[in-house]
Amino acid sequence: MTTASTVKKPGGARVAVQRFGTFLSGMIMPNIAAFIAWGLITTLFISAGWLGKWYPVADMLGGFGDAGKVGWQHAMTTLAANPDGTTFPQYVGLVGSMITYLLPLLIANTGGRMVYGERGGVVASIAVMGVIVGTTIPMFLGAMIMGPLAAWITKQMDKLWDGKIKPGFEMLVNNFSAGILGMILAIVGFFAFGPIMLGISTFLGGIVGWLVSVNLLPLLSIIVEPAKVLFLNNAINHGVFTPLGIQQAAETGKSILFLIEANPGPGLGVLLAFTFFGVGAAKASAPGAIIIQFFGGIHEIYFPYVLMKPILFLSVIAGGMTGVATNAIFNSGLRFPAAPGSIIAVLLATAPDSYVGVILSVILSATVSFLLSALFLIRTRKRDLATEGAGDLSAAIAATEANKGKESSTLGALRNRSSNDDVLASADRDVEGSLSGLEGAVATKQLNTIVFACDAGMGSSAMGASVLRNKIKKAGIEGVTVTNQAIANLDGTADLVITQNQLTDRAKAQNPDAIHVSVDNFMNSPKYDEVVEMVRSQHEAK
Repeated sequence: MTTASTVKKPGGARVAVQRFGTFLSGMIMPNIAAFIAWGLITTLFISAGWLGKWYPVADMLGGFGDAGKVGWQHAMTTLAANPDGTTFPQYVGLVGSMITYLLPLLIANTGGRMVYGERGGVVASIAVMGVIVGTTIPMFLGAMIMGPLAAWITKQMDKLWDGKIKPGFEMLVNNFSAGILGMILAIVGFFAFGPIMLGISTFLGGIVGWLVSVNLLPLLSIIVEPAKVLFLNNAINHGVFTPLGIQQAAETGKSILFLIEANPGPGLGVLLAFTFFGVGAAKASAPGAIIIQFFGGIHEIYFPYVLMKPILFLSVIAGGMTGVATNAIFNSGLRFPAAPGSIIAVLLATAPDSYVGVILSVILSATVSFLLSALFLIRTRKRDLATEGAGDLSAAIAATEANKGKESSTLGALRNRSSNDDVLASADRDVEGSLSGLEGAVATKQLNTIVFACDAGMGSSAMGASVLRNKIKKAGIEGVTVTNQAIANLDGTADLVITQNQLTDRAKAQNPDAIHVSVDNFMNSPKYDEVVEMVRSQHEAK
């Protein structure tokens, strides 16, 4: 069923950076819900939070209450010092515990599973525990490095005696080898790795602090905004901004670093300019792209518009710099990462004292980007009209996918909007083939759980799941769940897995017992109707 992608893949350093960034993103994105939970708990229950005066609940959950005064003896406490040097039993609470232990462990476990499955995740968690308790700050960078490294070492260790263990001793060897290796790595992490990562975090934090002190933080947009369009942003965002931002948020309750890359304003400005001053397919498709970009948080949908006219790089850079400068002036920031970069996610993550600055940063960045983009488009409008829309959107979409190194369902949907639907539907059928080869399998396997899987388990797969879910609902079929998740998180419980064609092999390796369907475009595939029909036939036969 799988067909090879026709997208030309870039090579060299760009691919290396993209793969590195994608790997970092793969560790962070599946755990965004945990970051959100921590951010909300922090906002509500720290002493300066919305419910910080709710005695004694906030005192216990926020981790600042005196257990001797509150009297609740069933929660974990630690000794804290008064200004006069005396000590008292202070509640540990959820805020500090989650950011110190839970979040780094989740990242490490996810990274370990990406490298070496469940076994890698277990050893990664053990190893990172040494790094966590061996430092005095939340160890996100350490988790992102030690987790995958520990899993890789485990994988290499297992290769040493692969096929050499006598039957009946496999579990004994596997459990003890993983336990002993985890112990060793945890000790190494405590005494060596932890201090090294503390030094790196301190150094990077110092650079950011210096940029803030000399009012140069907006200059980061010169790097970040072009990197986004070229799909090089994940390495910067998830490798630097996210861990440093979380550390800042733990100390101050918010961080400006979460908004340097996630601000939807610059992209919104470009799309608005094409809506009013564009020509041809770009003008017609821009309004729909605005909804996906601004409210859905899928920023990649505006990248082709920038690539159509590379001078628009100046627009997004200027817009990004404006947004960062505005947040710096108002000392505003987010409590936790806004992922995806939707205005909804941004507002939900905004610190209580930062709404004015954050909202202005989005408005002003969009305004600057719009004005510059409009100027550039107006200057070339006559030429574009004379050449029937010079700067082919389809070519720009292809260039964007080439930069990404793979096809994109979101961009595929944009391509569909800018072309003839019937022609594209026919082409889609030609690429994808039919489901006839799966009919036998379907007949023997009850389809109750359908999963859309992609790299991150968000964005495109979520939209695809929504499309099929609506089709199943309209067909009057009950008892079938349709969800989306990252390929790395497939646990073997899915009856049918739907992936883009270039990812199907990975999904099969992760969940071999499921029925696998490859599609070219999550948003508009004729295979969905065939899946619905097979599910309907199966349920009618029950």
